[in-house]
Amino acid sequence: MKIRKAEEKDAEQLWELMKDLAIFERYLDSFAITPEIVRESGFRKSPPDFHSIVAEVDGALAGMLVYYFLPYTAQGRPAIYLKELFIAKHHRGKSIGEKLMRALNDEARKHGCTTIKWTVAPWNEPGINFYKKLGARENTDWLNFEWSI
Repeated sequence: MKIRKAEEKDAEQLWELMKDLAIFERYLDSFAITPEIVRESGFRKSPPDFHSIVAEVDGALAGMLVYYFLPYTAQGRPAIYLKELFIAKHHRGKSIGEKLMRALNDEARKHGCTTIKWTVAPWNEPGINFYKKLGARENTDWLNFEWSI
């Protein structure tokens, strides 16, 4: 297994993992991402809309972690927002998620970030337990809001 930053050549497989995540998280009906959007937004645009770290096993992507930087925080230093973490079903239980999260932690330190932030669905008990096992804590200081446009 190889943990590395995603490259443009990964766009199609990255999109497949994103689609599988949409199925897992029950929002496939509103999933509008295409391989071309992944290619343009993540690899051709400067700066990119997102960054990604992938786990590669035998030449195929087994997992992905998508993130972006929050450049302005009250601490005067950036933070990272983890948007997506997904491991293909037949690769789960092999510590791939932990390795991807450790790589993200390294990326945060490299960029002088203060924190890594993310959300997790309250019904996703395995995900919640996974994050707690890493030492993450639930932040109950804030409520998440969204405003559909």
